[in-house]
Amino acid sequence: MKVGVVTFPGTLDDRDAARAATNAGTTSISLWHGDADLKGVDAVILPGGFSYGDYLRCGAISRFAPVMEKIIDAANGGMPVLGICNGFQVLCEAHLLPGALTRNHELHFLCRDQKLEITNNKTSWTTSFSMGQEVVIPLKNGEGSFQCDDATLATLEGEGRVIARYVGENPNGSRNKIAGITNERGNVVGLMPHPEHAIDTLTGPTADGLGFFTSVLKALVK
Repeated sequence: MKVGVVTFPGTLDDRDAARAATNAGTTSISLWHGDADLKGVDAVILPGGFSYGDYLRCGAISRFAPVMEKIIDAANGGMPVLGICNGFQVLCEAHLLPGALTRNHELHFLCRDQKLEITNNKTSWTTSFSMGQEVVIPLKNGEGSFQCDDATLATLEGEGRVIARYVGENPNGSRNKIAGITNERGNVVGLMPHPEHAIDTLTGPTADGLGFFTSVLKALVK
């Protein structure tokens, strides 16, 4: 199974995401922002970083990259897509996920290991976890505060589309401590913390993040 990892100008974590996908048992395929096709991949990861320098708004320019046209069509057709940090911002800008990511409430860049609770283990990216499982993966962002209107929040909560919440204090001011969400179908997931930095204890604080990548392998081989 092939997982495409997109590189935009300013992307930082594409190699980490590719390594995570490979360690989970899939084949990683590099996708350039200007690519006109997805090279036959079965799933896509939009990794973290500062795509296009985060000009305008985070992810606002990336949303119009040529490769995104194909990704949007594929996601709407059911292909699994994971957006991590900046990738989450791109998914919101592309309207594949609702809401927006805004400046952290204390206006500081955060970089720390963060405990999360898994609150939906039925998406293409979360089936390797148990409901209520607590994991520790790195969090690093300056604009990671998930915000949406009350009606959208009620829909996300009512439909069980919050996939992870921050445990303990709310690090960036996200509504309801939301760390990640999914679309209605469960194939598109946005996550603000970085699971690709926690796939083994040699390079990360834990190996808790690997479950996001083994989950998509399970989804693809069904």
